[in-house]
Amino acid sequence: MSFRLSEIARFIGARVRGDENYEIDGIATLTAAQPNHISFLANRKYRRHLSSTRAGAVILNDADSREFRGNALVVVDPYVGYAKAALFFEQSRNIPGGIHSSAVIHETARVATTASIGPHVNIGAGAVIGEHVMIGPGCVVGENVRVGERCRLVANVTLCDGVQLGRRVLVHPGAVIGSDGFGLARERGKWLKIPQLGSVIVGDDVEIGANTAIDRGALDDTVIHDGVKLDNLIQVAHNVRIGRDTAVAGCTAIAGSVTIGERCAIGGGVGIAGHLTLGDGVQVNGMTFVSKSLSQPGTYCSGTIVEPHHNWQKNAVRFKQLNELMRRLKMLECRVAQMSVSRPDSNNDDESDGTQR
Repeated sequence: MSFRLSEIARFIGARVRGDENYEIDGIATLTAAQPNHISFLANRKYRRHLSSTRAGAVILNDADSREFRGNALVVVDPYVGYAKAALFFEQSRNIPGGIHSSAVIHETARVATTASIGPHVNIGAGAVIGEHVMIGPGCVVGENVRVGERCRLVANVTLCDGVQLGRRVLVHPGAVIGSDGFGLARERGKWLKIPQLGSVIVGDDVEIGANTAIDRGALDDTVIHDGVKLDNLIQVAHNVRIGRDTAVAGCTAIAGSVTIGERCAIGGGVGIAGHLTLGDGVQVNGMTFVSKSLSQPGTYCSGTIVEPHHNWQKNAVRFKQLNELMRRLKMLECRVAQMSVSRPDSNNDDESDGTQR
């Protein structure tokens, strides 16, 4: 399916320079693009390909567009323009509604006629599936689950009982939303499971990566607000709340009852201890362990940088000695202070007897 440049420009907020009726049916890099494609220039090191590209149009900033003779969509940030163009083509795909013959749908579930239900999908009692939803093969949708319009569950996604997804949520293969939180009490040396009675509420325009797990709340719900982006292999424990437009990179583990503010950026492999609060605008570098609340916006990090093994071994030994070194340093500081008090000032002695040196 092809679209006029004017349609794409309207969606991404660009100004057309050239033929606004020129038709485009896809997006590609400068080197791979054909006349039916739109491309983009977001990195200066690829500028050399601009003169030789075969793309039917290119997304450019104003300065670069002046030196390009072809059709251009002029934007402030070409990379953002590219992202919006890619979204335009993705949303423009026509996904036919229908239910695969192998799907199992409870008689009390409500599935919109425009929804697409793939092979071996199981939808439980009381579930509601909205307009233009796509549920891929092998997905399990539990009882009383709500899936908003234009959500997409790619494949083998599990939505446990009571989970609610907003609109345009994208969930990648293997993700599990609404499994039990890790709630235990100890009784005479044995663990007693605490039933997890809350659920998971996911806002609009959220993306959840492959094999990511989001636990249901113990009593209150786990809440993922609008625009949150979660990478692959993330653990979100029970009663966590993640604020609007926050992004979390892969292999991060967020312990129970953590509150993360809006517009935060959490790097890969981060660990966040339970019951902490991260304020709005906090950025945490990869492999950081967060052991206390971070109320002020800014960038935080921990850990040690990579170095040759021999050096690391020596520094690891010294790290263990820091407490003893600090104790000895404080003792020396006390001794120096005592010596300063007990010794008369030599300069004052000189002045008192009029001697000059």
